[in-house]
Amino acid sequence: MTDLAVLAPELGGVALAALLGAAVGAERQVRARSAGLRTNALVALGAALFVVMGARSFEGEQVDPTRVAAQIASGVGFIGAGVIMKHGASISGLNSAATIWVAAAVGALAGGGLPLVAAAGAALVILVNVGLRPLGLVLDRAPEAARESSETDYRLTVTCATRHEAEIRRLAFDAVHRSPFVLRSIAAEDEAHERVCIEITASAGGRDDLAMEAAIARIVTAPEVLGILWTAETPEAVGD
Repeated sequence: MTDLAVLAPELGGVALAALLGAAVGAERQVRARSAGLRTNALVALGAALFVVMGARSFEGEQVDPTRVAAQIASGVGFIGAGVIMKHGASISGLNSAATIWVAAAVGALAGGGLPLVAAAGAALVILVNVGLRPLGLVLDRAPEAARESSETDYRLTVTCATRHEAEIRRLAFDAVHRSPFVLRSIAAEDEAHERVCIEITASAGGRDDLAMEAAIARIVTAPEVLGILWTAETPEAVGD
């Protein structure tokens, strides 16, 4: 049986891995993320145990402890995939998955006898998650602010008889949707004499009146259309 004194460095590395993993996970849990204190502590602890197993449990010329460490990097991906969620066009959980992946590296370093590097890695993970978050928010807002500063909002109003509303609504939607516009809303309001006004709001990256005229040309050909009116608003016009 292996003497405990001989295994003292490995035992210390395993304990350090769990501690560092918990420190990394604590930041995630404070922010109410999906992978928190226990998850990251267990990932780091497991990585350390696998490294110790690869170094101590096998003997012989063909034994290569680095193979175990290499499999940790790929195996932990299954855990990371479990925290990634897709909501429509947005994806959440990528940062938590990356944190789990790095927590495994921290644990492997601690189990491999590099405590200072493991501690530095854990500190950098926390620093990145906390310190770079404000910068990330600023960078996220920059494209949106640039888009809003150059975006033009178009409002298209099509009048037709009430009984033709569904047909004209589809025609107007298709005409705008096929143009280089982003459709924002479409609504209808009843008027007197059994008429209805279909109002479409769309936006473009810049002023593109020719594209709007082309969309109107596809609508006005329908004999059921009684009238068309469109307006455009740019940030400069709004600010006057």
